[in-house]
Amino acid sequence: MKRIVTALACWLALPLLAAKQPNILFIYTDDQSTRTVSSYDEAFDFVKTPNIDALAAAGVRFERAYIGSWCMPSRATMLTGHHQHGIESMRMEGKYPGSAYDADKCPFWPSIFREHGYVTAQIGKWHTGVDGGFGRDWDYQIIWNRPKYVENSPNYYYDQLTEFNGGKPQMVKGYTTDNYTDWAIEFINGKGRADKQKPWYLWLCYGAVHGPFTPADRHKGDYKNAKPPMPKDVYPPRPGKPKYVQRMEHWEPKNGVPVERKVRELGPVGMRDIPGRPLRDWIQQYHEGVRAIDEGVGRVLQALKDSGQDEDTLIVFTSDQGFAWGQHGFKSKVGPYHASVAAPLIIRVPVAKAKATAGRVVSEPVSGVDLPPTFFAQAGLKLPWSMHGEDLSPLLESPKAKRQSPAMLVHTGKLYGSATEVIPTADDPALYHGPGVPWYVMLAEGRYKYVRNLIEGEMEELYDLNKDPEELNNLALKPRHAKRLAGLRAKAIEELRRTKAPFVETMPKPSTLK
Repeated sequence: MKRIVTALACWLALPLLAAKQPNILFIYTDDQSTRTVSSYDEAFDFVKTPNIDALAAAGVRFERAYIGSWCMPSRATMLTGHHQHGIESMRMEGKYPGSAYDADKCPFWPSIFREHGYVTAQIGKWHTGVDGGFGRDWDYQIIWNRPKYVENSPNYYYDQLTEFNGGKPQMVKGYTTDNYTDWAIEFINGKGRADKQKPWYLWLCYGAVHGPFTPADRHKGDYKNAKPPMPKDVYPPRPGKPKYVQRMEHWEPKNGVPVERKVRELGPVGMRDIPGRPLRDWIQQYHEGVRAIDEGVGRVLQALKDSGQDEDTLIVFTSDQGFAWGQHGFKSKVGPYHASVAAPLIIRVPVAKAKATAGRVVSEPVSGVDLPPTFFAQAGLKLPWSMHGEDLSPLLESPKAKRQSPAMLVHTGKLYGSATEVIPTADDPALYHGPGVPWYVMLAEGRYKYVRNLIEGEMEELYDLNKDPEELNNLALKPRHAKRLAGLRAKAIEELRRTKAPFVETMPKPSTLK
């Protein structure tokens, strides 16, 4: 009898032993549009990203991923699983990009992975409060802490003050994309991991391809002969767009091509205006800056294979948001348009399971808040708190799977958590961020995308992304789409209530709500 009980106990334990927790490699770039990845349909024909494409061929590529509206809230979402309005105590503080949070009010989930046996690591750009969390959230950490060293914060590509495992900052030379890749490979090969049997989670945060959009020297001129098509609405007027979009005038015609205008005395880091520079030159330079990212992805993936860890590693590749070059007149992120916020998203499950999903393309829209619940599900761990998104595992496992709720992205400028309870008025600078983009709620479901701009009397927006991928035809202004508009408006309110948005009951009335 004792042998039977022992045998039964061993048999019951087998699934637990077989279900080894995967390593998780989370590659996170900055301001990288889907147009920069050649496996995406909207990529320009000159773009070449063979290593990212190979990852897509081995995994699942998401056509419509809206991770965040700008750098800081996107990263805060990745650390909490919450939309910007649910991230309590996060705040801008001091000179930009100074910021802070209270760890008790705003816990980051990597600490939970640590408690459950994971070795957690973060390498690269840190942009979420001066407290990097080493020793609490991270076992191993090499970061360029922008909020902490404000004077060094413009140095996206060279000469970065870098903290190693919470120590005093050291000035590090060399091209940062290559540096981050080198450090990631060292971690994969065992540095910082005393117990090699433990699973690990690595968040690799490249600073590229953020402004000043500096390519590695070896890639300068790679696309000098490229001729990207010019956006149809690079100049105003832009029928069907809200007032702030009508005022986007970063570009003007000169000798038949768009060139940059002087519209700001001071601009965001690395994005200062260069009057007279052709838009085409900017696009070429921006895409050349992605070349080192692609090489880095290839080197990191090769390190996984060479170390024998590829079989057991979940790989996720995405960016904090996209970046528009001329679309709707933009030269920035933040705006609620595919060109400005859509990010590439590729997920490859561990090799043992990957054959069934290799090369799949998911058209269902997804949001940044969906990634943390997916990590917990893939690791076999329960969520430590209620998160706003949903586990994407069903979309990875079945081509017929659908989301349980629409994908939502909420932009509340520089305010977070309960500080978003009162929506600023149209004449209050707190309502705007980046190039004058006001607070908004964006909802994507199936082929349609809905935008509610949080300004009294401003229009809503509704786009059919299948028929109108450039978002030039605002269906919210078409009476025959009134029923669909009302339905998506109601779903947006429902999602805001579900995620306890403090401002949901006081949103200003749009002109399109009769």
